[in-house]
Amino acid sequence: MLVPALLAGSATAAFADDAAPADIKVIGHPDPEGLLPDQTAPKAVSAISADFIVKQAPTLNAFQLVNLLPGANVSSSDPYGLSTSSSLTLRGLGQDQIGVLMEGAPQNDIGYYYAYPSQFADAENVRQVTLAQAAADIDAPVVAAAGGVLSLSLDDPKAEMGGLVNLSLGSYSERRAFVRFDTGTIGKTGLKAFVSYSNNRADNWRGAGFDTRQHVDAKLLNEWGDGNRASISVSFNEAKTSTYPSPTLADWQAYGRDFNYDKHYSEGDANYWRLYRAPFRNVYIAAPLHLKLNDRLAFDSTGYLQFGYGNAPYGTQLTETGNFLGTEELTQPIALPGAVDGVATVLGNWTGKQMRVGDVSKLSLQAGAHRITAGLWFDYGTDRVTQSYTSIDADGHPMDQWGHQSQAIHTADGRLLAYENARTETVTKGFFLADSIQVTPRLGVDIGFKGVNVLRNGDNYLPGPQSTVRSSSSAALPRAAVHYQLDDRQQIFANVTTNFRTPNEFALYNSYYGGEVVSQGADNLKNEYSVSEELGYRYIGPSLSFSLTGFHYHFRNRQVATVIDSGGALVNSTVNAGSQTSYGLDGEIDYRPAKGVSVYLSGEYLHTRQDDDLAIGGDYLPTRGKRAVSSPKVQFAMGSTYDDGRLFGSTALKYVGRQYATFMNDESIKGYATLDLSVGVHLAGLIDAQRMDLRLNAINVTNPHVLSGVQAISSNALDTVGRNGTVIAGSAPTYYVGSGRAFVVSLSRAF
Repeated sequence: MLVPALLAGSATAAFADDAAPADIKVIGHPDPEGLLPDQTAPKAVSAISADFIVKQAPTLNAFQLVNLLPGANVSSSDPYGLSTSSSLTLRGLGQDQIGVLMEGAPQNDIGYYYAYPSQFADAENVRQVTLAQAAADIDAPVVAAAGGVLSLSLDDPKAEMGGLVNLSLGSYSERRAFVRFDTGTIGKTGLKAFVSYSNNRADNWRGAGFDTRQHVDAKLLNEWGDGNRASISVSFNEAKTSTYPSPTLADWQAYGRDFNYDKHYSEGDANYWRLYRAPFRNVYIAAPLHLKLNDRLAFDSTGYLQFGYGNAPYGTQLTETGNFLGTEELTQPIALPGAVDGVATVLGNWTGKQMRVGDVSKLSLQAGAHRITAGLWFDYGTDRVTQSYTSIDADGHPMDQWGHQSQAIHTADGRLLAYENARTETVTKGFFLADSIQVTPRLGVDIGFKGVNVLRNGDNYLPGPQSTVRSSSSAALPRAAVHYQLDDRQQIFANVTTNFRTPNEFALYNSYYGGEVVSQGADNLKNEYSVSEELGYRYIGPSLSFSLTGFHYHFRNRQVATVIDSGGALVNSTVNAGSQTSYGLDGEIDYRPAKGVSVYLSGEYLHTRQDDDLAIGGDYLPTRGKRAVSSPKVQFAMGSTYDDGRLFGSTALKYVGRQYATFMNDESIKGYATLDLSVGVHLAGLIDAQRMDLRLNAINVTNPHVLSGVQAISSNALDTVGRNGTVIAGSAPTYYVGSGRAFVVSLSRAF
């Protein structure tokens, strides 16, 4: 969360850019001056480059790196970005409304639309992170992207053989090692590749426990002819991370940062920290291809493949008798190792096994003043979700932390004892057609249309009235944009974009408790549809660059992200909040008063309004006119960087305003500020000419004791009389606890 030394307050084309990205090569010490690249696209985008990333704590994930950009509100539960207990919102739109791409391939969970930044590529291998606050490119293989798109581009393999070692030590016993090897160009093949490995471990900054992460990145690249390019990249991640408990406001006031899981196990304790460590294993593969067929025609394709398996466990208790499987009562007792008086503390599992494969391809034709793009997108994914139970030993250690079915508790007749047990197939098909018209040398107009269909088929394996589910949703998504170049320095742009999303897959299935249906699955839920507009101005000068963008959104059936308790498991879900209107202003300034000095400012004003009352049971909460949840009215960031070729450093200040946690606006968390600092020295030339850097990063220096974001919203915190006179009982939201202060020392050495 430190200020970019090279902050690219830029904009990419409304329709995907066919040109291959330029290679950013950092040798010895990079150019510290953050000139904003000249852009001509009719939408607002900000970016950070490798020259910024290389100066930051190498433990930071992609969400933390973009925290200073306009509209970005990051709630991190730990300073190193290892825990999955974190959140990113853009212009008040949640993490499940933000598409995430790496090398052009989608990273979001197709069932719930979430992306998990701790699983992404290591920071040393990231060439650029771009954040489009509203409009995704028309060829982007994402749905549920009304909040924008976060894109990661990996560094290209180097032309010369070499490598990099980066070693870090920090607070809370943080220790990390990273090593990368570049093959250089292999013979006369034109091929070049890199492979890297990292290993990271840190104690929990609050409460008992620790996190581990090991990660492998690799990329193979070939470039030939006139701009032809093909690559394949692989990211493998294996981690065991902690889920920090999220307090209610009352919990926070009573316990503060001491609201944690238990450090030591005692018999019957379901709050023991080892029962809340989440193991995950993921593989992401992307294969982008660009072919220049002739001077007027180009072909682009990005194929991708993902595999993932993990467990989000929790502590709970089971009884030997009185159990149900769906609606079926189990008449025979269940064997529970370690049971006392028929009750045993066990590990509750929420396991997910995902596979996703797809491709997006397009042809681009330059015909006079027209650049015509046509393409197809196909995506197939499966998600096998099981909520089962595993025994623990006398010390509270789970017999199997991964939640494998073979090690889980079974019924007397050999069936898996499960609270949820389902498999979902999701097929997404899309097509798009766009025309980018250069009307005059100064005026460009873009028009486009995208059609998308999302089909879900599923099986509910629990006994009961529901065995299969099916949902099919289609949307027509037109768009248009205008860009005008006032002169060599000044531009204005405007765009209108449409987006849609379906409710997540969890909403399709029945949930049971005590043999009864407690949550009715539905296949006719309404889809969210939104229309957004932007009007912007940007100036790019030799020492001063800035942009200003006004925006407006209108939503129908706004799907608001939350977390619900499903039999003890915390599951991502959504609430249909009806219609919503949002508007505001984003701005950013990059000022470079002298060589090696850069000052960056960004800010956002956001106004949100719920346009409907919220349906609760047979009544309505009077929410019309209230502000949306998790939507701070004001955000502000300020930072600076310095680099004289030997010494370098940075400062970063971020302020986030008040955030409401309920639709009734009867509970909120106050605004807060964080401050990060860094200082370092380039050692190249002292030993030899190879790049060698020593740096100290201080994260969250002032160590404020704050709640940083809303984890689980509620309709109303206080008992409220509905429109029809019913007293609607209140329920308490839960929150993310802002991370503590941490220091990290890193030594990196190229060879």
